[in-house]
Amino acid sequence: QVQLVESGGGLVQPGGSLRLSCAASGNYGSINLMGWYRQAPGKQRELVASMHTFGSPQYAESVKGRFTIFRDDGKNSVYLQMNSLKPEDTAVYYCNLVWGITYWGQGTQVTVSS
Repeated sequence: QVQLVESGGGLVQPGGSLRLSCAASGNYGSINLMGWYRQAPGKQRELVASMHTFGSPQYAESVKGRFTIFRDDGKNSVYLQMNSLKPEDTAVYYCNLVWGITYWGQGTQVTVSS
């Protein structure tokens, strides 16, 4: 079984920054896809960014130039650096790992408000 634990969410003012972290544990292959999704109240869950072990990062149009995803496979972790945050970035952010099936973390709340 695979477990994903997110951290780093919180309240930040517009224009601020946050870094989300996701630590993976359990049995899974070293070649996989890890990513971040988010779900705002009343909206569907949407992809924010993803990165395959050997691939280039992919981003939603709404976060390009502001968010950066990066992996540290030695620490079984994936991170999301979020800069220039906007109120519309407010959501619960979920980490996921795809290796055969998709595994999800429990989510971490990000609130952007003045």
